[in-house]
Amino acid sequence: MLQINDLHVRYGGIQALVGMNLRVDKGKIVTLVGANGAGKSTTLRAVSGQIPSMGGWLTRGRIVFKGQDITDMPVHKIVRLGVVQVPEGRHIFPNLTVLENLYMGGFHRGRDQEFHKDLDHVFTLFPRLLERKKQMGGTLSGGERQMLAIGRAIMARPELIMLDEPSLGLSPKLVDEVFDIIGAINNEGVTILLVEQNAMAALSIAHQGSVLESGHVVLEGRGTELLEDDRVRQAYLGEG
Repeated sequence: MLQINDLHVRYGGIQALVGMNLRVDKGKIVTLVGANGAGKSTTLRAVSGQIPSMGGWLTRGRIVFKGQDITDMPVHKIVRLGVVQVPEGRHIFPNLTVLENLYMGGFHRGRDQEFHKDLDHVFTLFPRLLERKKQMGGTLSGGERQMLAIGRAIMARPELIMLDEPSLGLSPKLVDEVFDIIGAINNEGVTILLVEQNAMAALSIAHQGSVLESGHVVLEGRGTELLEDDRVRQAYLGEG
């Protein structure tokens, strides 16, 4: 479904990605783990078309989604193709209600019967959003904002959802809840590309995992296999 080949991204004098290669197969959960600055978030931004707006430059490489080259494609066209990113920090609209935020997720769709079906589905996944649908986004808790950010992504009816640090700042109970929801979304056929500092949780649900260092993949395999790899356990799970 998604293929990244020899991707190089630079921010000023900093080389963020150096020959990044990644394959994401349809229907899978693929997790990227690595230290801060390894290039995880930059990979997601490159796929979603955000690198120029973030002050960076994609200097070499190719990104292909469902057989179509999206390397230089504008963000709104990438969304229409079925790729949606849930950014680190959620970035919901604080001055809009929960319902209005969800409407914004499907801004490129007409509000037909299918749109309202998807809205009902979001409220089924996240009952708390239904309870707070008239509440301003800026008044929600951190966990509720994360639910809203994921719900907003679902409203775009994506084939690929990219999540950047979905557990950041959440309590352990809410982390478990968010990862359960990610698994449920994947079970419905949506492909997931996940960036997450909580390597244990992320690799536990991943079909495939890739470890990034200095802007490129240094290790990859099944999520469960990487959890048993001594190098991963020592570097990212605090063992050894």
